[in-house]
Amino acid sequence: MGSIKAVAIISGNTNVGGSLQFVQDSSGSTHVKGKITGLSPGLHGFHIHALGDTTNGCISTGPHFNPLQKNHGAPTDDDRHAGDLGNVVASPHGIAEVSIVDSRIPLSGQHSILGRAVVVHADPDDLGRGGHELSKTTGNAGARVGCGIIGLQSSV
Repeated sequence: MGSIKAVAIISGNTNVGGSLQFVQDSSGSTHVKGKITGLSPGLHGFHIHALGDTTNGCISTGPHFNPLQKNHGAPTDDDRHAGDLGNVVASPHGIAEVSIVDSRIPLSGQHSILGRAVVVHADPDDLGRGGHELSKTTGNAGARVGCGIIGLQSSV
């Protein structure tokens, strides 16, 4: 079996945009790569959300993808949502080059992220360690400034 590929076109408020490619390798890990533009410089929370619904913008993508009912955490934590991918870093020009490999966001099987959404937030994700009331659910990452539905990509 070859690798499974998916794509998400990111759009959001003001001038946030970009595209991300998701490639699942034979080990089951998924590589997320691409570029998001129009961000404020610095760290931005970056997550897979449960719903592939953008009818009301990024707010209708629901909570973080969390099939195993864990607390919010860092990508390296055992106790974390499957969709917790930490932060992306935007340059002084507002461009985030994304390259993340994660084993909890498969493109196939019971906990597939196909049809769900990827969301970039206004603020840094505190990785569940901030002590804020939202730390253990959202990382207190603030508003959703951009999102895209994860869909199958042509193999051609």
